[in-house]
Amino acid sequence: MQTDQKKDVGQPVLSETAAPAQATVKCTHLLAALLSGGATVFAFAPFNVWLVQILALAALFFMALRTAGNRATFLLGWAFGFAAIAAGTHWLYVSMHDFGGLPAPLAVMAVVLLALSLGLIYGAALTTASWLARRLPDQARAAPLFALLLLPACWILADWIRGWIFTGFPWLATGYAHTASPLAGFAPLVGVYGLTGLAALMAACIALLMKKNQRGIAQKIALALLVFLPIGGIALHSVQWTTPQGQVLSVRLLQGNVPQDLKFDPAQLARTLILYQHMIREAPADLIATPETALPVFAHQLPQDYLDDLAAFSQESGSRILLGVPWTTAPGRYLNSVVGLSDGQLSYRYDKHHLVPFGEFIPPGARWFIDLMHIPLGDFGRGDEVQAPFKTKDQWVLPNICYEDLFGEEIAAQLNAAHQRGSPVASILLNVSNIAWFGDSIALPQHLQISQMRALETGRPMLRATNTGATAVIDARGKLTASLPASTRASLKAQVQGMQGRTPYIVMGNSVPVGLAALILAAIWLVSRRDRKITQRKSAI
Repeated sequence: MQTDQKKDVGQPVLSETAAPAQATVKCTHLLAALLSGGATVFAFAPFNVWLVQILALAALFFMALRTAGNRATFLLGWAFGFAAIAAGTHWLYVSMHDFGGLPAPLAVMAVVLLALSLGLIYGAALTTASWLARRLPDQARAAPLFALLLLPACWILADWIRGWIFTGFPWLATGYAHTASPLAGFAPLVGVYGLTGLAALMAACIALLMKKNQRGIAQKIALALLVFLPIGGIALHSVQWTTPQGQVLSVRLLQGNVPQDLKFDPAQLARTLILYQHMIREAPADLIATPETALPVFAHQLPQDYLDDLAAFSQESGSRILLGVPWTTAPGRYLNSVVGLSDGQLSYRYDKHHLVPFGEFIPPGARWFIDLMHIPLGDFGRGDEVQAPFKTKDQWVLPNICYEDLFGEEIAAQLNAAHQRGSPVASILLNVSNIAWFGDSIALPQHLQISQMRALETGRPMLRATNTGATAVIDARGKLTASLPASTRASLKAQVQGMQGRTPYIVMGNSVPVGLAALILAAIWLVSRRDRKITQRKSAI
């Protein structure tokens, strides 16, 4: 019995006919994991070469198939995750150093530490998959189960955990690379984390097919999946999950292009207020929207007749106006808000609920770090989780503010909650943002791609009003229909059709991909436990 147990320790995931597995990670493999992870940045906007991600993941998974030992597998996943996050979010340096005033070495260190910390999740994911596979006494089936079930399941859970741990940072979750890939058709069913699993599954199929001297049912399944998953996604993309509601709206989305280093300068304030007043009044539209905190002072600090003037324009022109402005409800409590003007009065307010750590709220024990920077309005209160949409003619517009756009499950939950309560359900989504904090970096097109995913998941158009970009209109199929060049001052005029109905994702949220992933891990663990007990009984006999 002792001999049998020793054979399971450090056993490779590949069968004995494959190349020998390594108990320790080679420097070349670690370098390959770093390069593969860093290369994934090209799968996302503005590059949009989604195939790079599939191949990079395939390289990582193939190395994991050839690696025995939890430590070696963990290092591969950690290196890949670190490089992917560091390469994809290097622009955080701009906000901390250029605009926050943090010394350059500390800003670099902060980006590196964030990437190293989040990379741990992917190291743990790869290790969990490998550990479960090695627990299976029948190693002939371990590699197929590892590739086709365990790796996609663990990768889903890794992305999902990154989306909520420490309030969540799901920027560049794997599935976002597929807003325009063949897999995009699955988004209304399983959301961004479901696309994460499907992308990981395709990568794992490639890794499995790269095995030498292996021909069998697993390889046939892998090849079939590589063919039929893209075909299925293309077919699903033609399904109309939602239907048009009401009349087409005329919209104007304002991009003020106020320099971030001047936005909160008291000397610039009067010019900013006049700028947006003129931009709003230059032409009527059914809906006019400004960026996040376009008016960079509390509403009660505005000139006495400022909101009255805009309300009068709203009544005269029949326009509905949504303004980004900080709001206060009590001394010491202020909110990042969007207020609505219609029929000559202030009739609506949406308060941001999901706040950015360090930028909009201060985590316990982090005051010292915030004090090193000069970020105004850095400690907001939270709005309600479910808030009403803004009525605009026969459409209902639901705002979300900047970072909230990353949390598709929260937007879907708002839509579903309104449906269940019998309240008005939003037919159009609106994101108002100010990511001038990140300069003219790839953060702007990356955020646009995130908005495209929200449109795909909900089957609703997404409008974007931003300070410096990317101001855009996205239709209910996630297609960009109109946009402004970044770092320009202009108004985007467009016609938008609202949509009604619920996609499967609105109803079920992330429960399908996350629940299925957890079920796969639990099932394989139970199978491995049962098989090991059977093996031990036979050995004892």
